[in-house]
Amino acid sequence: MGISTVVSVTGRVRVAAFTAMLLVGGSVACGGGAKSDSVAGDPPEATPAAAVAKAAENSENITSLHYRVSGTVAGKGRLKAEASMTTKPSAMRMDMTEGGDRGGHGRLEIRFVDGVMYVGGSAVRSEKLNGKSWLSAAPAVWGRGNTENQSYGVLPRQLEQNLLVQSTLLVGSKDLRLIGTEAVDGTRATHYKGTVDADSLRGERRDQIFGLEASDPLTMDLWIDGDGRTKQFRFQARHLDLLTGTEDGRLELTVTFLDINQPVTIKAPRAKDTRPLGDDTAEG
Repeated sequence: MGISTVVSVTGRVRVAAFTAMLLVGGSVACGGGAKSDSVAGDPPEATPAAAVAKAAENSENITSLHYRVSGTVAGKGRLKAEASMTTKPSAMRMDMTEGGDRGGHGRLEIRFVDGVMYVGGSAVRSEKLNGKSWLSAAPAVWGRGNTENQSYGVLPRQLEQNLLVQSTLLVGSKDLRLIGTEAVDGTRATHYKGTVDADSLRGERRDQIFGLEASDPLTMDLWIDGDGRTKQFRFQARHLDLLTGTEDGRLELTVTFLDINQPVTIKAPRAKDTRPLGDDTAEG
């Protein structure tokens, strides 16, 4: 599981303990991405490069987002999630189910509010909750930045990264091409496809490639709606173990933007329903 490189040695102990006690895993069937049915219509006049660059520019103006994720991640198996996030203030909530090799099955609900992460749902061991509905851990950060997000190993690294930056990676593609006009979640969108490698990117976009733990190059599809905004994007690659430099599984993730810049309210669970992650638990 991915863990932020800025976590201290003590933090790593907390991460390992927190992750181990939370998830019981399970096999959950889900689709690999939103189905896109072809519809009639002429391609847009803008070149693929100009359209993709414009969508990347428009992503800078997103302050809240409701989105859906589905796909396959090495070590997690099939997963699906639906989430909402806001940047002002920085907060996120997500419902996630995943497959894998842990046995059992269940759902996780994750919230980031005021520097604290809350985790609940049927995938959390009842004995760890001790009669409560939620476990909490702090400090936990969720924001626009790439390196500071910290979920204590609960979220796959690929979902812990900044997906607004992920959606712009195709601007570095040297083989970008137009596929056609399709319907995505009931919205007419133009489909582009290309490959992206780390050497073609700089700064935060380059960091995202490493955060995805994906083989190089990465195949990416991008769907852009009539307003020039990203509607959906998909990554396909082999999962890369960064410690050994070897490929050890499949990576395929599809992210669909459902609502953009709509009001989002994310509240912390009631204190009486929450059990903080204590030092004694972390050390065990």
